[in-house]
Amino acid sequence: MDLQTSIKTCFNKYADFSGRALRSEFWFFCLFTFLGGIITVIIDVMILGYSVESYGPINLIFSVGVLLPSFAVTTRRLHDINRSGWWQLLYITIIGIVLVVIWCATEGENKKNKYGSPIKIKSKRR
Repeated sequence: MDLQTSIKTCFNKYADFSGRALRSEFWFFCLFTFLGGIITVIIDVMILGYSVESYGPINLIFSVGVLLPSFAVTTRRLHDINRSGWWQLLYITIIGIVLVVIWCATEGENKKNKYGSPIKIKSKRR
């Protein structure tokens, strides 16, 4: 899955906490939110005159807009390794962040689990 497809999929499944997500879908969406956050901070600081320490309106709107799909794609990613999405509550702790990141980087199961069948990627022949 490429960056554009990942972003499209995550916004199409905006609040869909069921099913499974590929590693590429999750990590490309993380990249999108990271780069989007940097770009919106630059816009807030350079164009609107806000300080870097405070949240500007553009960054705040972007952050609120991607919050729910971020939780949803993380839940679906955890489902791919046969874990509940509630494990995201480990974000509250410092050590839990590391554990969730490791789980999200783990390859998903190739067999059906209680969250659904594995996702098949259609390869593009050149």
